[in-house]
Amino acid sequence: MLLDGNPTIRLNAADDVVIARASLPPGTRLDGEGISTTATVPAGHKVATRPIAPGEPVRRYNQVIGFATTAIAPGDHVHTHNLAMGDFERDYAHASEYQPTSPADTPATFMGYRRADGRVATRNYLGVLSSVNCSAHVCRLIAREVEQLLGDYPNIDGVVPIQHKTGCCMNATGEPIDVLRRTLGGFAVHPNFHSVLLVGLGCEVNQVDTLLDAQGLQQSQQLKAFTIQDSGGTRKTIARGVAALREMLPDANRVAREPVPASELIVGLECGGSDGYSGISANPALGAAVDELVRHGGTGILSETPEIYGAEHLLTRRAVSREVGEKLIARIRWWEDYTARLNGEMNNNPTPGNKQGGLTTILEKSLGAVAKGGTTGLMDVYEYAERVTAKGFVFMDTPGYDPVSITGQVAGGANLVCFTTGRGSAYGCKPSPSLKLATNSALYASQEEDMDINCGTVVDGSESIEQNGRKVFDMMLRVASGEQTKSEQFGYGEDEFAPWVLGPTM
Repeated sequence: MLLDGNPTIRLNAADDVVIARASLPPGTRLDGEGISTTATVPAGHKVATRPIAPGEPVRRYNQVIGFATTAIAPGDHVHTHNLAMGDFERDYAHASEYQPTSPADTPATFMGYRRADGRVATRNYLGVLSSVNCSAHVCRLIAREVEQLLGDYPNIDGVVPIQHKTGCCMNATGEPIDVLRRTLGGFAVHPNFHSVLLVGLGCEVNQVDTLLDAQGLQQSQQLKAFTIQDSGGTRKTIARGVAALREMLPDANRVAREPVPASELIVGLECGGSDGYSGISANPALGAAVDELVRHGGTGILSETPEIYGAEHLLTRRAVSREVGEKLIARIRWWEDYTARLNGEMNNNPTPGNKQGGLTTILEKSLGAVAKGGTTGLMDVYEYAERVTAKGFVFMDTPGYDPVSITGQVAGGANLVCFTTGRGSAYGCKPSPSLKLATNSALYASQEEDMDINCGTVVDGSESIEQNGRKVFDMMLRVASGEQTKSEQFGYGEDEFAPWVLGPTM
C-alpha cells in the first residue's frame, strides 16, 4: 500500500483502480499513475488506471470486485454506473495457507471479573430477559425500578432489560424458534450478567420452561424465571421481579476485578456504515489488533456472512482444516438458497450509504470486511448465537445487519465488541461494551463524541496499520478493565438487542 503524498492510494500493484484520498476535480493529475481524472471523483471512490473493456473484470486488493458494464478509460470514475456484479470461480484451496500462530512472549492481562464457571466478564450487570414481546414492557419496568436501588451497590454496572419483537405466532419447532432460544439462552448465561431474570407472558409459543429445557438451563439463585399470567398480572409481576432482583443485588455487588489473561477476551468484530476507506484503514487496523489478540490466546469473531461473499476463498485457505473450510462454504450455500427463496440476491448489500462512500459491489465490500479478521488461521465456524469455545480467529454465521449480527456474537459469548464505521453508525450492545473505530479523520472530527479511535490516520499517512492496530489492542484491554466507551457514556445498548428472525410470522 502506497501512502505517500499522492492524492490517491494504490493498494496493490496489480489493481486496475486507485482510491481517492479527497474529492478530485476533473483534470487532476495523478503523477504516480501517469493519468489525469476525466470527471469528479468523490473521496473514497475509485479511479481507473488502465483501459477496461466491457465485461472485463476489475481488480482491487488484487481481487475481482466486479465487471465493467461499459468501456472504462484511464482516469474515469469507477462506480455503479460502469461496474456490476458477475459470476466467477473461486479457488477455495481449503487449509492450504494455514500457519499456526506463535504465542506472545509476555502474555497481556486486563482487570476482569472471574465468574463461578471460570469464564471472565468485562462488565457486571443484572439482566431482565423477555421470552416474548408481550413481556417486554414489564421487563423494562422491573429494570427501571431496580436501577433506582443501585446507589447502595456500586460494583453493579446496571440493570439491562432485554426486549424483542418476536417469541410468538411462529412454529413451536424448527430453525426459527431454535435460533431465538439459542440467542436468549446465550444472553441468560452471558458472563457480563451476574444474574438474570427471565419473564414470559405465559401463553406464547416460546414458553419459558421450554426455553430453559432447550438450552439445558435450570433455575438457580442467579437465574429466576416466571410469567405474567402465573404472577397475576402486570403490577404483581413487577413486584415479584423487583423482589427477585433485590435478593440478587448483594451477591452481585461482592464481585471485584482481578488480573486475568487476555486469552479470556472474546471480541465481536463488526463493520457498519462502511465507506471506501473501511478496507484501507479501520478494518485492517482492527485485523492487526485481532492478530495481536490471537497471539495472546484470545478470540476474535468475524461474522456477517453476506459481507464476506466473494471473499470467502481468502478465509477457507486460512482454515485449520478442510472440515472447517467446508463449514464456511456450507453457510455460503445456505445464504444463496435463502436469498433465492425470498426473491433476493446477495448484492442487495452494499447499502445506499456504502455506495455513497465509494463501495460499488458486495464483492468489494466483502474484501474490505474480511480484513477485520487479521491474518491468523481460521479455527472454527459457528452457527448464529452458538456458544464460541475455540481460541483464536473464528467465524459466526450472521446477517450483515449490524444489530442482528452483534446480538448473535454476544449471545455466543463475546464480552467486548469492536465496530468500525465510515459513515458514523450509532451503536452499543449491553451487556458487552462496544468500541467504535472511525475509518477517516473527517468522520472522527465531526463525531468525536461517538468515536473511540481514529483510524483515518492510516489514510492520512501519519500512522501505519500496525501502529494503529496496537492502539486498538491497547484500548481493548483498557475497556475490558472497566474504561467506558463513548457509546456506554451515552447509554447505548438497551434497545439494540435484535435476534435474527427467520421464517414467517403467522
